[in-house]
Order: sequence, then C-alpha cells, then structure tokens
Amino acid sequence: MAVGFFFLAYYIPRENFWLTFTIYSFLFGGMLVLYFLSAQLKWQWIFVGGLLIRLSLLIAIPKWSDDYPRFLWDGELVKMSQNPYLETPQSWLQNHPESASPYLADLFEAMNSPQYFSVYPPLNQAIFYVAAWGANLDTQTGILILRAILILGEIGVFFGLLKLFDHFQFPSKKLILYWLNPLVIMEITGNLHFEGFVLLLLLASVYALSKNRNMISGGFWGLSIGMKLLPLMLIPTFFSFDKTRKSKAFWVGSAIAIIASFVWLLIDDSWLYFLQSLKLYQGKFEFNASIYYLLREVGFWIKGYNVIGELTPILSGITLLGILYFSWKRKPQNLSHLMDLWVLVYLLYLVLQPVVHPWYLIPAFGLSLFTDKKAFLIWTFAAILSYQAYSDLNYRESPIFLFLEYSILAIVIYWDYFIETDDLNSLSNGN
Repeated sequence: MAVGFFFLAYYIPRENFWLTFTIYSFLFGGMLVLYFLSAQLKWQWIFVGGLLIRLSLLIAIPKWSDDYPRFLWDGELVKMSQNPYLETPQSWLQNHPESASPYLADLFEAMNSPQYFSVYPPLNQAIFYVAAWGANLDTQTGILILRAILILGEIGVFFGLLKLFDHFQFPSKKLILYWLNPLVIMEITGNLHFEGFVLLLLLASVYALSKNRNMISGGFWGLSIGMKLLPLMLIPTFFSFDKTRKSKAFWVGSAIAIIASFVWLLIDDSWLYFLQSLKLYQGKFEFNASIYYLLREVGFWIKGYNVIGELTPILSGITLLGILYFSWKRKPQNLSHLMDLWVLVYLLYLVLQPVVHPWYLIPAFGLSLFTDKKAFLIWTFAAILSYQAYSDLNYRESPIFLFLEYSILAIVIYWDYFIETDDLNSLSNGN
C-alpha cells in the first residue's frame, strides 16, 4: 500500500485515469482487507502505518489538484500586508507591477482561477500566510509547509476519532477506514485540501459536548465554519438537539468563534468581494454532480440553454427545506443520533450540488464512522470515477462514469435508509 501511495503521489498524473483507478482500487481493497482481518490490531500500529505513508508524500508536488498555487498566492499577499480579497490575481498583477516577482508570476501561471476573487475564509488565509512566510519565495517549501500543517491536523483527527470511539465503545480498528483510506490520504496530504481540519473541529465539538463543555463545543463548531463555511448548514440540527438548543453557553461560544473568524472581512469591505466570489462559484461551476445534471438536461430540453443560474437557487432552497425537515423530524436524543443526522444533512447537500469534488466527502465520511451508514465509505471509493474527466483533453465528463459512480451510491443509500429501517435504534447509546 505504501508503494501504491508513493506512485500515485509522485509519478502518476490525474490524466492517466486507468492507472490511477487501478492503483486506487488496490489501495481501497487493501484497506478493507486490513480492516476485516485485523481483529486484534492495536491502534498504535494503525497510527504508525498511516503516518509513515503521509510522511512519505511530504515533498510531492500535487498532481491531482492545482489549488495550491492560489493558497500560496493569497498567503504571499497577506505577507506583503495586502488584502487578498480586494483584487483578483489577474488585476493585481496589472495594478501592482512594482510588487510583482518571478515567484508570483509562476504561481499565477499555475493558478486555475486567476480571474476570481479569493473564496477562502480568513482562517484559511492565516494558514496560507504561515506557508508563505516560511516558503521565502519558494514553491516547493511552501507546499512542504502546507503539507506539514495538514498532517498535524490529520494527527489531531486520528486521536479525536480514537477518543470518541472509546467514548461510544466502538472498536479501534474502525480507525483503519479513515487513517488508511486512499481518498483521505490523497486529497488531504497529497492534494493539500483542508476538509480534514473541518472534520477535526467538528470532532472536537462533539467531544466537548460529551464532556458537557458547551461553550467550548460551540467555539469549535464556529471555527469549523470559519474554516470552510459548510458546517453552517448544521444550525437546524443544533436547534433540534435539546442539549445545545437550551444551552446559552453553546451559542455564546459559537458566536465568539464565528465573529473572530469573519470580522476580518469587514476590513475594506472585503466581505463584498468574498460573497461575490461565492455567488460566482455557485452559479457557474459544474463537476461530478448527480441530480443537478439530470435537471440540467431537462432544462436544455425545455429552454435550450444551460439553466444553472435558475437551478442553483432552487436546489439550495430544497436543500434548506430538507435540512429543516429532517432536523425537526428526527429530533436527536443523544450524540450518536446527532452525528447520524449530520451525515444525512451532508448527504442531502452533496447529492443536490452542481459541484462535488471528491474531497468534499471527507468531513461527512469521518462522521459516518460513528453510525451504521456505509454510503460515504463506499462513495470514497466510487468518487475516483470522477477523475475520468481529467483524462479528456477538454475535461469532459463521461455520462457512463457518472452513472456508475452514482448508481453505486444510490444502491448503498437505498440500503442505508430504506432497507435497514431500524437505523436509529441500532446506533450506540451516546450522551
């Protein structure tokens, strides 16, 4: 497995889909074999094995994602005491030729969205600044620092899972499903995405709740919003859970963390550009979608053009209504039920989105390990099919591979939510 990860990270570009798929399938299968055959495997061995794999990728240049140049670009602007939200990289180079450098020019050339304002919240920008400060105008060093920070976050996730598995009396071997999962390793350590930090903060929030430290729990949840915004959709679930709904300390902690995370956007009206970038992202980009693509085809048939601008707000409204409905309907009685509801909320959101990058699955997948649901585990395998698009010179997605991915997911969702009707009763009793 270590050799497989090494080749994926260092030698196999995402354009080589079939080789990528073959090695990825081997890694996923190896993980499952270890899980089913390791009844007595101690968590220390699991930890060391996964950590060594991650450390072996330390100096790899990401081959599956080109997001990191924007991370380093934003960090460099912060280091120069400039606001990364006020100008697009394209306009910044035109307006500040005296501050440009070969390093920034190289980042600009490698960037996938130079014409858009930054979409990364201030907590992300703080991490980007640390990487830029240590990089000293060297891309390889910047990547190394970002990866080291992400590995530290992953270590936190490992021990967070370990603590909570012990609390809920789950076997420690479940750690294998996260710690050796090829999607988790490749998308966080390999491709430098920050969803692992979101999971870390959500786990910390749950752990604090289990210890009746409600203000701290709210603070961690607020910080998870500051990291990636998406956990904001969990608000209705907290109102449906008695322990948080009635806790002033929880909401005070949340408010303090959210304000501390986003107050920086008030500088120079940065929030206007930040929201503009979010709106553009929601109304323009499409990738690896399911229900959205079906509705888009109906729109082509009826109106003759891409109706993404009309579909996106409708699907967002449906998502919100669904979250409100399930939060009201389920009314979680303990932490196990609350996390089961979170998994359902993430699932509803992702199947209705026009953009579903594989790394978006990671927070929900980690949370799903505390439930009896298998959909996100299987999706962490099926999501590799979305990388087929990069094997096409024009990055066109194949309907066949999309059908395969979402057919697999649909079968598991049906099994999770319609066959096993006693899903809530089968959960461990939590606090």
